[in-house]
Amino acid sequence: MTLVPRHSLGGSPAPLFGVAALTRLAFTGSDVRPLWQELADRLATNPRDAGALLDLGILAQLAGERDRGLALQAQALEIQRCYLGPAGTESIPLRLLAFVAPGDLMANTPVEFLLEGSAVSLDLVYVVPGRPLPQPLPEHELAVVAVGESDENRAALRELAQLVPGWPRPVLNPPERIAALSRENTWRLLQGLPEVITPPTERIDRERLEQVYGGDVPLRHALPDGRFPILVRPVGSHAGHGLAKIPTRTALGRYLRQHPESQFFVTRFCDYRSPDRLFRKYRIAVIEGRPFACHLAISARWMVHYLNAGMTESSDKRAEEAQFMAEFKTGFGRRHAAAIHAIAARIGLDYFAMDCGELPDGRLLVFEVDVAMIVHAMDPPDMFPYKQGQMRKLFAAFYAMLEKRRRESAAERGPAEAAAVDMG
Repeated sequence: MTLVPRHSLGGSPAPLFGVAALTRLAFTGSDVRPLWQELADRLATNPRDAGALLDLGILAQLAGERDRGLALQAQALEIQRCYLGPAGTESIPLRLLAFVAPGDLMANTPVEFLLEGSAVSLDLVYVVPGRPLPQPLPEHELAVVAVGESDENRAALRELAQLVPGWPRPVLNPPERIAALSRENTWRLLQGLPEVITPPTERIDRERLEQVYGGDVPLRHALPDGRFPILVRPVGSHAGHGLAKIPTRTALGRYLRQHPESQFFVTRFCDYRSPDRLFRKYRIAVIEGRPFACHLAISARWMVHYLNAGMTESSDKRAEEAQFMAEFKTGFGRRHAAAIHAIAARIGLDYFAMDCGELPDGRLLVFEVDVAMIVHAMDPPDMFPYKQGQMRKLFAAFYAMLEKRRRESAAERGPAEAAAVDMG
């Protein structure tokens, strides 16, 4: 693998605006039409401007045009698979390379968000299964596998698992550990941990579910400890699309008639309502085993997402979230310190995030663990004044981890090699 200074790459696309900057524009309701036109004009001048194509693909996805966005991304990757990240310069002291995979906005770790305000030069290299990595790559002191677990990304993770052991720089987040975070494997990975409940989840094909509905196969034979109600979602779905709570076999039949997919994830439902009958879902980021609060969503509905939980409409909910963040170390973080420590040891990643709840008996209920969960500081400060400080703590911890690994790597390489790298 040949590594060269950024300025020596030659012919690289213009630096990206990138996911974080473009998402912030869309999230705050800014008019992105002038930017869209600017990028389109760049393409009219240079049809091989891969940076413009990639940014247009992000804007299209943010506008709800997923297929169009992915088509633009595919065009960009045919031209270029290494991108110089936003605001990166040779003078910035820490240079990070992120391995990412083609896909939508939930396919990869939100590294750009995690690095907001940090002194890091970030470059991206897209891993396309069956194709060698582009040569040369920009010089870097650290690399991170930012590819999230999914059916679509498994081939990329397998290829990275072959590349990483011989990589010339330290690589964070081992790809084989990310690959172990599939929905049907995570509960097995965390099984038996004290004070942790991860409901059994299985990938079940339509024929098998039809047999459960028809009574030919008992639910417990398809799902360990299976009993109604259950949660069913199509494989590959995100953000609750197609997810339903199924209370009976009859309801399962209705669900299958409405969803033609061939494979589904089936999970035992756990009632995690608090004494006030509201559901609370916590997003926690874990950096080198240390937990950080990302958000708390509170809802009367069991399917809780931050955007549909009514957090902007309720000052009481926001006050509770603020208290959760302010008292995290002495409250939630302390209550579940042993559980989170045990989870981090089992997961074995430098960085990951998890969505979880608390059961009435005090145990931690883990819904999902992944490296690609969105973690950001885009909420309006006037409505969420408590979030900026909390997210800065998280981002600072992420940067501190990178800086620590950089120093360790420099010490291992020795002064001469480290100086050679610093000189490019």
